[in-house]
Amino acid sequence: MSRLLLLAACLLSLPLAAPACGGEGRRASAPVATAPAEELAPRVDRFDAAAAWKSIRAQVAVGQRPAGSPQLRRLAVRLRRRMPRGRFEGIPGEPRLRNVVSIVKGRRPALLIGAHYDTLVKPKGFVGANNGASGTAIVVQLAREASRRRRPAGAPELRFVLFDGEEPAKGLPEESPDFYTAGLRGSRAYAAAHSEQIGAMVVLDYVAGRGQRLPREGSSTVRLWNEVRAQARRVGVAEMFPDTTGASITDDHTPFLRAGIPAVDLIDWTYPGHSLEDGLDKLSVRSVDAVGETINSLIERWRP
Repeated sequence: MSRLLLLAACLLSLPLAAPACGGEGRRASAPVATAPAEELAPRVDRFDAAAAWKSIRAQVAVGQRPAGSPQLRRLAVRLRRRMPRGRFEGIPGEPRLRNVVSIVKGRRPALLIGAHYDTLVKPKGFVGANNGASGTAIVVQLAREASRRRRPAGAPELRFVLFDGEEPAKGLPEESPDFYTAGLRGSRAYAAAHSEQIGAMVVLDYVAGRGQRLPREGSSTVRLWNEVRAQARRVGVAEMFPDTTGASITDDHTPFLRAGIPAVDLIDWTYPGHSLEDGLDKLSVRSVDAVGETINSLIERWRP
């Protein structure tokens, strides 16, 4: 049972878009509407979904938060304070951008759980409730809980990273001739600096939509994806992670894949994440709880 239960109300969700260009191009363009999916609630209660939901609301209240903007830099300070031993890590060539990093010491190679905390630069007024805030909130809460937990000797190091500059500096990702180069600035920098220390990584992107389903993103490492699904079964939300494969999407996991690191992108690509529809009314605490419990279970059981 989650700490905070809301009435389950199914809203419209959207089907998978066409794949991005083999991981080399931009993100796929916006999808179209289809039938709603059932809300799910985990049967375990190890993750504080109420705290994560509060964080989502706080980020949305800031408004639009493009990379390098004064409002995002102020938010970054607040996020760093929330993360155990949180610190900034600069991004070469981007003096106003910085990743936020929290490390729970252990044996390397490490497991990295990440999300981007910046939002699109357009459309004007975009608040990124799911596309930015949801993954960020869950990562912060996972870091807080992992730091308080007694861990067995020899447990792997855990890294929790909030990536800056995932979105391009100008326009929408689908308008960029090469989204990999125009965006992913924080994840590309972190992978370049730390790839030898990372054994696997999971990115949380659109992970809080009402009635969401999270099939395997097309480029995600199959073995690691199967481990995520196994933990979803364990906590009672297997239906949220169906045994199907969706579009291949260029995202913050892509630089790690290119470095030879197993990586999974959790993203509901049917969600309208590039429009003003991306607001709190489209999200669900139950979805936050289900993803949080699943990744919490993965963190406890993952071994290189």
